[in-house]
Amino acid sequence: MSILIKNGRIITAADDYVADIFIQEEKITTIGKNLDVKADQVIDAKNKLVFPGGIDPHVHLDMPFMGTYSSDNYETGTRAALFGGTTMVIDFILQTQGKSLHDALKEWKGRSDGNAVGDYSFHMAVTDFNDTTKAEIKDMIEKEGITSFKTFMAYKGALMIDDRQMVGLMNEVKKRGGMVTTHATNGDMIDFLVAKNKSEGKFSPLYHYLSQPEITESEASGRFADMAYHTGVPAYIVHMTCEGALNHIRDAAKRNQKVFVETCIQYLVLDASLYDKGFESAKWVMSPPLREKKDQESLWAGIDQGSVQVVATDHCPFMWEQKKMGEKDFSKIPNGHPAIENRMELLFSHGVNKGRISLNKFVELTSTNAAKIFGMHPRKGCIAVGTDADLVIFDPNEKHMLSAKTHHMNCDYSGYEGWELTGKCKTILLRGKVAVDNNQLLVKKGYGQFIRRNKFS
Repeated sequence: MSILIKNGRIITAADDYVADIFIQEEKITTIGKNLDVKADQVIDAKNKLVFPGGIDPHVHLDMPFMGTYSSDNYETGTRAALFGGTTMVIDFILQTQGKSLHDALKEWKGRSDGNAVGDYSFHMAVTDFNDTTKAEIKDMIEKEGITSFKTFMAYKGALMIDDRQMVGLMNEVKKRGGMVTTHATNGDMIDFLVAKNKSEGKFSPLYHYLSQPEITESEASGRFADMAYHTGVPAYIVHMTCEGALNHIRDAAKRNQKVFVETCIQYLVLDASLYDKGFESAKWVMSPPLREKKDQESLWAGIDQGSVQVVATDHCPFMWEQKKMGEKDFSKIPNGHPAIENRMELLFSHGVNKGRISLNKFVELTSTNAAKIFGMHPRKGCIAVGTDADLVIFDPNEKHMLSAKTHHMNCDYSGYEGWELTGKCKTILLRGKVAVDNNQLLVKKGYGQFIRRNKFS
């Protein structure tokens, strides 16, 4: 089915112009003013913005964690993403210690295949690097199209690897043309502080925050950057939250090292004052935790300076009953936050509308940079002839309110309940098909495709 989008103000990472877009067979085929073509469907985008479909490179769907599973699966999670303008996500496969990467891939494919509504790909989280795992890296990159490998510097006994394993993984991934990403917090220090607080009878969600002070993240970020510098591997730090960590990356730039940095929307708009609400604060228990106002300002400055390239979500929702697993012990609260649907509208309202970022920077942060970093550009993340027709038609003036009553995430609360935003995703196209229009889903489970990614270049 061919589609003609007329009169839209097209915004890319580099451009800003008014034109028509003609779409055939999943691809953009023509862009120009006043196109004289016949189309099966015409969409008038006058007074609307047209963005590339959002890419969220940090989500956890149907993820086993702390004795339960995140409450959004591949169907509900990618559906909610589409309503919020995100047409593509990258989820994390978690290797089980003692088992192979191929075992983990098979397990995650069992959850994703035939279930996703939007497009998706995988990062491979390596939790047990040994000779067997090392031999699998080549296959993951060359046969499976999975080119990024996640490490955890925390969660000892389940996910964390030590520095020796980290360096070994970095050397192999560098050799094969991939990238290493990390959860950069000092797991040993955090475990010590958790045990100390609990021994002193401190069990409220506030102590989740106080057990992960800024130094635990800044130290690990610097150590990761140093190991990446030593090995020469392309490096990416996920969900950065604080000034201290970002300063280590600024220092790395002085030696001509490039470390890619992702922050998440919650760290730009929420702060640690939310941990003073009794057990209700469990809604915002995530790792790393929310930080201080000064950290928000540092992250916004890092975006402006080009030190922070991506705004993701770390979407990992849990129902309130699941959060209550930690009602008497903060260390048993499942870590995570629902945000996959809210990311783009929050960033537009609090970034573009408040003069913190330009429209072009908005597209960089929500789509183009992730596509480039993770080997999907130009197929994804831009508006050009020959690219996938993943598009967001956006009303920059529509006011609306965020609420658990109206969101599509499978979560019975919102971290942004009652927030009024200006700017709304109206019509979403995924690979040339109208996926969402007038708040109605028009594609079915299974429409989402797995997207193979290219080597790092």
